[in-house]
Amino acid sequence: MSTAQRIDGKAFAEGLRQRVGSEVQRLKADHGVTPGLAVVLVGEDPASSVYVRNKAKQTEEAGMNSMEHRLPEDTPEADLLDLIDTLNNDPAVHGILVQLPLPGQIDDQKVLAAIDVEKDVDGFHVENVGRLWTGGEALVPCTPYGCLLMLKDHLGELSGKRAVIVGRSNIVGKPMAALLLAESCTVSICHSRTQDLPARCREADILVAAVGRPEMIRGDWVKPGAVVIDVGINRIDAPEKGEGKTRLVGDVAYDEAAETAAAITPVPGGVGPMTIACLLRNTVVAAARQNGLPDPGI
Repeated sequence: MSTAQRIDGKAFAEGLRQRVGSEVQRLKADHGVTPGLAVVLVGEDPASSVYVRNKAKQTEEAGMNSMEHRLPEDTPEADLLDLIDTLNNDPAVHGILVQLPLPGQIDDQKVLAAIDVEKDVDGFHVENVGRLWTGGEALVPCTPYGCLLMLKDHLGELSGKRAVIVGRSNIVGKPMAALLLAESCTVSICHSRTQDLPARCREADILVAAVGRPEMIRGDWVKPGAVVIDVGINRIDAPEKGEGKTRLVGDVAYDEAAETAAAITPVPGGVGPMTIACLLRNTVVAAARQNGLPDPGI
């Protein structure tokens, strides 16, 4: 019997998008600034194409300008870098996002480093990473920032909480650790090679799963009363739905964990919707900063 509160990321993201939309209208009315987001997609990866389409739709719904640049799979690295340089110098573009992964002929790190740090709304530029870890004014990666917003909404004060993050990626695990440290949590970063990982997880008041392994974290790994944030999105076979059918699951065995946790994010409908909402939020923040305006309170 599930006792955990289900943290509804879809509803939370909708509220954030509404606040973003209100701030966009204020920037337009008071300062004549319309935030603009440029998204670059190289190739025709189906999942990336859907994601880019959703980004463009939500950007426009929030009242912002959406610029989409689709390049062929065989685009030379130099051509992509030229496009980024053009976008860096375009005052109508406040945020630049290059959809990853990129084809093999292009160096991801070189491309991320070429984006103007003030327009790096994904928060992946090494300078934004450094600012985040040293307490500076950074644009923060969208997925961990979304996780932080949901945690603060549910728990209020995070100071002193024991946080365990399973996963050490540059996209989620590491920036999540920096954000929780800044909230005065006691933070451990664990991963697949951590000795006695279940015991480490049981220490957590806040457990963030971002390891990319379906239902790896079992219910008896969860401390009673913990808040569980499941970042994983894994597609597994679902024979109960019919031959060849699949379903989405997280990195946490949801039904098991929900018997022990105080609150948990579902998959789908948890962290996922927050990622694009936080991208829109970052674009508005970037637009304000580039025009010498105070950070919006969103």
